[in-house]
Amino acid sequence: MKRLENKVAVITGGTGGIGKVTAERFLKEGAKVVLVDLFQEALDETVEELKQYGDVAGFQADVSDEEDVRGYVDKTVERFGTIDVFFNNAGIEGKVAPLVDQKTEDFDKVISVNVRGVFLGLKYVLPVMMKQKSGSVINTSSVAGLSGSPGVAPYITSKHAVVGLTKAAAVEAAESNIRVNSIHPSPVNTRMMRSLEEGLNVDEATLSKSIPLGRYGESSDIANLVLFLASDESSFISGSQYRVDGGMAAL
Repeated sequence: MKRLENKVAVITGGTGGIGKVTAERFLKEGAKVVLVDLFQEALDETVEELKQYGDVAGFQADVSDEEDVRGYVDKTVERFGTIDVFFNNAGIEGKVAPLVDQKTEDFDKVISVNVRGVFLGLKYVLPVMMKQKSGSVINTSSVAGLSGSPGVAPYITSKHAVVGLTKAAAVEAAESNIRVNSIHPSPVNTRMMRSLEEGLNVDEATLSKSIPLGRYGESSDIANLVLFLASDESSFISGSQYRVDGGMAAL
């Protein structure tokens, strides 16, 4: 049997590198998948590309907007009946600048998507899972959610907050047999890293030197971990922080 046979999975940030590759993996493992993203055109293109692998739908939503979040949850339940897996993945990097030069409105935008968005997803998905007494939630944080570095204070703040939300949700949802974990990728070869490289004025070769395995992660590296946490193979794992970082934690 496939690892996600007959499961319904929701992925926010579904058209980005990690979201899209994870959706493909989920579909190949038997899941029905709902992609959530801000941009309708990208959603349509991604759904069209992925439908060869299984039953996939796309719902446009701003994850920081409460009505939009309630909407994608309701639409998912209406179409597929439930939610078994929630990959709470949408996020933005914000602007690169010293903390004292960060604009308050830019800080607020990062917190709105990366923290409020994760919170709202949990707020509306968990009740669906509680009704069926099962489910797995995977929140996307970052290695930046476990340490500090210069130039990206709003992003680091937001990703630390995801750890707190994960732990709180894991404790509260445990009695309903729901598991909640966070993943913490190192730099991954996606659009977000191109933006950060530009802002930090460094290239991939330079940043890769800080990773013992000597390279950026690929979206497939992250998808492999998310699939494990989504599946019943991780049935006794909750409230944990999983680094997928090429050995950075060993330094």
